[in-house]
Amino acid sequence: MNLLLFELRTERHTGLVKELRSAGLTVTVLPEDVFDAEGPTLALRLGTGAGLLLADSDAAPRQIAAIRRAGYTEPVIVMRDVRNARRAAELLDTGADDDMVIPVKGPEVRARLRSIARRSAGHASAQTSIGEITVFFDGRDPEVQGERVQLSSRESVIFQHLAMNTSRIVSKQTLYDVVYGLSDDRPFDKVIDVHICKIRKKLSAASAIGHSYIETVRRRGYTLAAPE
Repeated sequence: MNLLLFELRTERHTGLVKELRSAGLTVTVLPEDVFDAEGPTLALRLGTGAGLLLADSDAAPRQIAAIRRAGYTEPVIVMRDVRNARRAAELLDTGADDDMVIPVKGPEVRARLRSIARRSAGHASAQTSIGEITVFFDGRDPEVQGERVQLSSRESVIFQHLAMNTSRIVSKQTLYDVVYGLSDDRPFDKVIDVHICKIRKKLSAASAIGHSYIETVRRRGYTLAAPE
């Protein structure tokens, strides 16, 4: 799971990034001038497929409003030094999804990101069924006919995103961004096809009817759906 971090107090970066990475989050620290851009340029700099952990400051409401106007729809969690109900209400009303008081813990941040993403996609429950598959939105591997299907970390990210958007077409670029975010280590986009192929084989092998569940929609992307 990818996470963008905006914290101007650089002395906090090392400990905070270490804590977040210990929970399996891939963290990208945003530069100080990231919010100087506007509109599409700002959206491009933030990318897609990564939530934002934003340190509170006098500029935070303006920053949140700007990224929402730019079309950034990923989860935004504000990190604050002290509890303040009035300030929390202001930030949430501006467009933040959640707020946390330091010290923040990696597993809690990850769980909050998952919860926000799950509910945004219309899934109130922590699990759902797609044909023979039981999907768990807490990061656990799926089960087919009650048997666990083991996925690699990147396969799991792709599968979870497809499951979150059941029966909708998800573009290859979206899946690529969800997996690799703003990482400097970005392979060719064909790697998504490889991951999809491996997931299909695992699901098909576990399915009583040999169904792979993931369909390629030519020139548009992929969709995960139960057999008709």
